Amino acid sequence: MGRHRFARTVGVLLTGALALAGAEAVSLSSAQAQGERVGTRVDKTQEPLKRTDEVRRVVFVGNNWDGSADLVDPESFERLGRLNVIPDYDARMQEIATNPERLAYFLAIRELIGEGNDQFVDDMYSSNDGKLVVISRPSFADVIAISLDTKKIVWRFQVAGVRSDHMAVSPDGRRVVVSASTGNVVHVLRIADGKQVGRFASGGSPHESTFIDGGKRILHASIGTVYSPLDEPAIPDPLEGERVLQIVNATTFKIERRYNLRKALDARGMDDVSISVRPMTLSPDEKKFYFQLSFFHGFVELDRKSGKITRVKRLPNLVPNTPRPQYLLDSAHHGIAMNPRGTRICVAGTMSDYATLVDARTWHRTKLLKGGLKPYWVTPSWDGKYCYISWAGSDKISRISYRTARIQNSLFVGDHPQRIRNGFIQRSYVDGLGTAVASKPARTSGPTAWETPGA
Repeated sequence: MGRHRFARTVGVLLTGALALAGAEAVSLSSAQAQGERVGTRVDKTQEPLKRTDEVRRVVFVGNNWDGSADLVDPESFERLGRLNVIPDYDARMQEIATNPERLAYFLAIRELIGEGNDQFVDDMYSSNDGKLVVISRPSFADVIAISLDTKKIVWRFQVAGVRSDHMAVSPDGRRVVVSASTGNVVHVLRIADGKQVGRFASGGSPHESTFIDGGKRILHASIGTVYSPLDEPAIPDPLEGERVLQIVNATTFKIERRYNLRKALDARGMDDVSISVRPMTLSPDEKKFYFQLSFFHGFVELDRKSGKITRVKRLPNLVPNTPRPQYLLDSAHHGIAMNPRGTRICVAGTMSDYATLVDARTWHRTKLLKGGLKPYWVTPSWDGKYCYISWAGSDKISRISYRTARIQNSLFVGDHPQRIRNGFIQRSYVDGLGTAVASKPARTSGPTAWETPGA
């Protein structure tokens, strides 16, 4: 607990410094703005999956503090291989060490957001042809594409500011959007070569994005400075940074609508609830948005057309005596996913160490599933049968049946798994995956207050 109290104290001093990093976004070099090509050339067309005889499905698991990604068989739920996502570790660290300003931000991210650890993989998506995996690396403030054949970096894009974060891929697999946490913008990159094809403005600390309307629009949210202690009911909202929930045109990148969440929450008598939108999911017809909020144990349903919160689901708070400053990056809950049928919603109760499923019609929940520590992400399996969940504090993942609401299988992975994504890989690459060790030195920091690896 001491580390978290210290981090919050340091956060008061460094929040402004990290926010200022966004000002650097306007001076990106041409190489940064267009994407830095490395190694061999790749196809510029990323067509949706057509040849199932050449490409197979796989599940990607990002081990954030380890600097690796596990590839898992969605049928057997066994590991197929492990990918080193920081093969350029020495080069990146040399750049950081020789730039005092960059080093200061790097160390601040380690302490304030990484709980004393560097963040090497926040999010990842494969190309639809199964040849590349695109990865955002927060501590290196970049996005890279790695060849699943050669394991080498194909292209690299440096984001605005000093930290990259969540991503989303377009339905046709041609583009990926990535949030630049301190740059207050979202970049839109071409997956084939990493070239920036657009960008749009966000609020403070851009976070979650998802393509909607068949890829014509992007639903996006920012969360504010979750590494500071300023998100309190008694403190005015602006001090936490501008927090937005907005719809963006995916062609022009213009903001088409911003929702007034303060007004919507107040109308439901939730004037003491934060407006910072955490993970979100949508109904199959995309008329309803379901999302979690900082410090809130549960989630809300928002009507897309009216902008009103139509239902609120409160879930058990098993840590009622935990002070707000000791919440893990303000996340009471961090992980929500409705199944494709729109019947059940899978929820990660992060601070309370549980998962549960909520019936979308009756609003009743199933029993609490205690499969590990600090669940930090959920996503449906490609066929909609399971909810994948990462237990970041236990270094493992599980799959939960949407039908039975039971944990079917669990698998130990690398250090601090977070994002889980469905993807593809060329069948001919599978045998050569191997179990690579990340290029960084072995971890020397002790377990955080939330960790019990192997639990």
